[in-house]
Amino acid sequence: MASTTRDNVTADSTGSSHVHRGAVREETMLAITQDVYGPPDVLEHREVPVPVPTADQILVRVRAAATNPLDWHMMRGEPYLMRLQSGLRRPSTPVRGVDVAGVVEAVGANVTEFQSGDEVFGQAAGAFAEYVVGSVDTFAAKPATCSFEEAAAVPVAATTALQGLRDHGELTAGQSVLINGASGGVGTFAVPLAKSLGGTVTGVCSTRNVELVRSLGADHVIDYTKTDFTTGEQRYDLVFDLAGNHSLSALRRVLTDEGTLVLCSGAGGRVLGPLGTLARAVVVGRFSDQRLRGFLATVNTEDLETLAELLADGTVTPTIDRTYPLSETPEAIRYLETGHARGKVVITV
Repeated sequence: MASTTRDNVTADSTGSSHVHRGAVREETMLAITQDVYGPPDVLEHREVPVPVPTADQILVRVRAAATNPLDWHMMRGEPYLMRLQSGLRRPSTPVRGVDVAGVVEAVGANVTEFQSGDEVFGQAAGAFAEYVVGSVDTFAAKPATCSFEEAAAVPVAATTALQGLRDHGELTAGQSVLINGASGGVGTFAVPLAKSLGGTVTGVCSTRNVELVRSLGADHVIDYTKTDFTTGEQRYDLVFDLAGNHSLSALRRVLTDEGTLVLCSGAGGRVLGPLGTLARAVVVGRFSDQRLRGFLATVNTEDLETLAELLADGTVTPTIDRTYPLSETPEAIRYLETGHARGKVVITV
């Protein structure tokens, strides 16, 4: 790392590093940044200042990060509605990435949950970099049994699967659940999580992923290239749609009379994206005995700790398709955009 000026980081008697304001040497780091919206070509691997944690944040030395559809949506600035928050003409946060695992380098003055040297995983904006700062509310201790790459794969995808099944789908033992998109980043977590909640699981995927989904614990697997599950006779207590490749009415057709449809994806244009589908589901659900729910996951320490326990006891094991070095992040995003990734695509730092 190069040095210019930065805030001073010192250690107290407990060994924790704390940040002190002052005109001292500032370090720089390598990160994946963008100045304009567009395809993966707009991403640059360059030096930027190392971020400084506020009083309630931690500074993490990144060991691995994971890609999510959110990253390429942010990269392209699509759907356009998201630019109201991310920046109308250019990204307000230039460093991409949110899923991260690494080692605590320093902590803010108010932080008591972690200290320097702790291995953690969680969510923080700007994860495609050598260092990232984030709130303690979106981090948890990394299970010792997991590699940094495995832990980085967890936060957004596994939290989405957990909250979709447990909180919004209210899945209970003995219920039947269909997971559409079972071989993707969220789906490869959703299958074992649904089994751990006692569900009878049917996974939907392509031919090349049938054995993968079966190995994750699915009781039944439907190859969508051969069978359209929306036209069959089987009905499910819960349908968890992660693919967004069927209409709302088609998905409702395979629900029981009082079944639940949970959406966290959906087809949509460049303006609203899947938000239009999610909104329609909420409205239609008000006039039906079937429950239709759309949601966006929120990463938090409590759910990360729950997932850490499931990782530690082997209930859940991250599926990693490919890993790329930080400098090749544009290629990782390009691959993720194809929609053919099996599980997660991870960046090593």
